[in-house]
Amino acid sequence: MMENRSYLCIDLKSFYASVECVERCLDALTTNLVVADPERGAGTICLAVSPSLKALGVKNRCRVFEIPKQISYIMAPPRMKLYIEYSANIYAIYLRYVAKEDIHVYSIDEAFLDVTDYLDMYEMTARQLALEIMEAVKRETGITATAGIGTNLYLAKVALDITAKHAEDHIGFLDEELYRKTLWEHKPLTDFWRIGRGTVNRLASLGIFTMKDVAQADEDGLYKMFGVDAELLIDHAWGRESVIMADIKAYRPESSSISGGQVLARDYTHEECRLVVKEMTDALCLELAERGLVTESVTLSIGFSNKLKLTHAHGTASLPEAANTYRAMIPYIFEVYDRIADPALPIRRLSLSANNVTQEAYVQYSLFSDREETERDRKAQRAALEIKKKFGKNALLRGMDLQEAGTTRERNRQIGGHKSGEFGGELGLDPEKEDFHEE
Repeated sequence: MMENRSYLCIDLKSFYASVECVERCLDALTTNLVVADPERGAGTICLAVSPSLKALGVKNRCRVFEIPKQISYIMAPPRMKLYIEYSANIYAIYLRYVAKEDIHVYSIDEAFLDVTDYLDMYEMTARQLALEIMEAVKRETGITATAGIGTNLYLAKVALDITAKHAEDHIGFLDEELYRKTLWEHKPLTDFWRIGRGTVNRLASLGIFTMKDVAQADEDGLYKMFGVDAELLIDHAWGRESVIMADIKAYRPESSSISGGQVLARDYTHEECRLVVKEMTDALCLELAERGLVTESVTLSIGFSNKLKLTHAHGTASLPEAANTYRAMIPYIFEVYDRIADPALPIRRLSLSANNVTQEAYVQYSLFSDREETERDRKAQRAALEIKKKFGKNALLRGMDLQEAGTTRERNRQIGGHKSGEFGGELGLDPEKEDFHEE
């Protein structure tokens, strides 16, 4: 039996919306605010909604037009750079209490802390330490945090997601016994970490609707339906988790890839999208070069217009030898594009991946390679990277980036596909005066 440890899972409540409220000297718990880009229209997704809006029934990650018209609210354009700065400052607070080896950053607003070996030193319980950290975050950044405490990583996460929201101090606690006593019959199953709607539907076909049902189900049937994933599902049904923080820190993937994707602002024609594919290839090559990596294959995925029943297509091409230059890669990427894209169908989403990347220094090249040409291309890449690093990503552009259908200039001003964030003011939206339509 594994030794019980003490884990904290700390979440920053409605993080993006809370940051925007702090910046405006507003109370996030009482202010109706959504973080969304007004330039993308009423069909755009709200990146965050404030707790007061959630209390009125507005769901997180809804679309703007789905907010009831009778509700007045502030719309704050996203400022991703600002949110990253806040997240970094909060991580620095965690580091005052716990070493980086005992912290796993799960997302920009959520982190796991293994506090097992710190409790005796601080002469605190896990709950007392969680409260002190949460109070420090609130005092120094204005952001309200919630926390889950568990005897393993899974229970800490479930305590955060399910039980903390009902606690006065915003802290939930679970061990295996308490988990089985209080949550075995909890519904819906989607409240539990790593269980999505697809899994719920498949379990329902077996007559399984709660974690207790999973724990008591025929394991052979679960393995037949879920394969090796059944082991994790069964362990979690009992409140068990074998992975510890050291395992996370030691994990290295067997293979790695680099990818980028974007949702286009409108439906693009086949030729317009061909331009965007060229831009994405250039960006991917520069990223590979900056990291000193090369790839032997590329995968292109296309998402067609939402108006079509056909949703997506994807294809992969192998390169004759490992590469990271635009000249070497673009013919093979275009071969995939011409193979999977129907010229008659409008396109709305694109992603491009470099698969199984390896260090450039370790690659063996064939006798037929034009080494002089490759070296010229790489010198040009290095020069471009130096200019962009010194003067900004838009300091050096290709001619294609200036065309009307190009997206590079706008994307260079974004982080994670959203505005990075010079303050653009706020929009006080009166539902009686706004005419929102779904895109």
